[in-house]
Amino acid sequence: MRISVIGTGYVGLVSGAGLASRGHDVICVDIDRAKVEMINRGEPPIYEDGLEELLKALVNTGKLKATWNIEGAVIHTDITFICVGTPSKEDGGLDLSYVEDVSESIANALLKKEGYHVVCVKSTVLPGTTDGPVRELLEKNGKMAGADFGLAMNPEFLREGIALKDFMEPDRIVLGCLDKRTEEIMGDVYGDIDAPKMVTDLTTAEMIKYVSNALLATKISFANEISRLCERVKVDVYKVMDGVGLDHRINREFLNAGCGFGGSCFPKDVLALVNFARKNEVPTHVLDAVLEINREQPGHVVTLLEKTLGNLEGKRVAVLGLAFKGDTDDIRESRALPIVKELVKKGASVVGYDPEAMKNFSFMVDYIDYADHMEEALRGADACIIQNDWSEFKDIDKEDLAVMRSKVVVDGRRLLDPDSFDDDVTYVGVGRG
Repeated sequence: MRISVIGTGYVGLVSGAGLASRGHDVICVDIDRAKVEMINRGEPPIYEDGLEELLKALVNTGKLKATWNIEGAVIHTDITFICVGTPSKEDGGLDLSYVEDVSESIANALLKKEGYHVVCVKSTVLPGTTDGPVRELLEKNGKMAGADFGLAMNPEFLREGIALKDFMEPDRIVLGCLDKRTEEIMGDVYGDIDAPKMVTDLTTAEMIKYVSNALLATKISFANEISRLCERVKVDVYKVMDGVGLDHRINREFLNAGCGFGGSCFPKDVLALVNFARKNEVPTHVLDAVLEINREQPGHVVTLLEKTLGNLEGKRVAVLGLAFKGDTDDIRESRALPIVKELVKKGASVVGYDPEAMKNFSFMVDYIDYADHMEEALRGADACIIQNDWSEFKDIDKEDLAVMRSKVVVDGRRLLDPDSFDDDVTYVGVGRG
């Protein structure tokens, strides 16, 4: 099929590359001409494991190309995916301006488009958005959804770092469809993927996305709250959660304690769901607590360091991992940011290191040092905090720590085996007791 994907961020570019790799002809659209030129050279403007190699192959074979011409892309394709950002507003609601601008552009293009064209929202939007503002804008020129064009909502469930794998081997595919014809066309898009496919109305599909992320965030905050109790009574929260997770009703996934959740989805989506519920006069006691625990957790990590190292004034602390997780350069809502701010507030001298995210992080934080490699970050440090789970950090051994002034390690991701270190290493793991 001929598919246009508007927006070339983590969702749009990964989805476009994934669809092209399955045989569809894909046109990626972005208003940023520099991004368009990069994609047409086979260079992804974001870091995602495996994306660069795949993109180069797809561009070379002509299965994927990029343009800044929305109208041309819509006219020459059968389906358009809307994959633009929906950032948070100050009150926690969503800024739909990008989605609305794109919807207007598509509406204008549909006037020149012959045949049935499906418009599919893949951006994360609150329940009622696709069948509300998006539909209204698409119909502004007189063409009607369900008659002249199709309308769908297909939420993404991509985890950054392994997004390509998630696209190729999804747990499920949710298709919110306005009409039967749209359902059949969307079914053809994903027809060769062996995964459960759930067809719903538009609003249910939107709600599924939010509730999925809210529940996963709840599991993380629950594990972090229990980890503090485990530290007090000197038991290991990971062993506790191993036992709890054996219950098939609970499952072990997302029950790891750490520095808290970050990224482009969980913090924004939980906050938006709380805001949406408040506007509908529904209290959200559980989700309020989820957000509060997540706000507190980076400070708790710094407190663990303080209890071990003492006064942080003048101490050199290496923060390993600046992206919100490993295998990505995305720093949105990274727990490294509040950790660094708290360390600096307490008088510490901070040096940061991340294999991919230092450039992005330095745009936001220009008051710390940055190291070109892990050894440089650790050299002369009084302590280090492991904030994310890059594989490089999983392999830290006693030789790596030998360059530190005092070997204090706060493992915020529980990557290391403390039994592998000599007695001169002070290891503190979140929730380890």
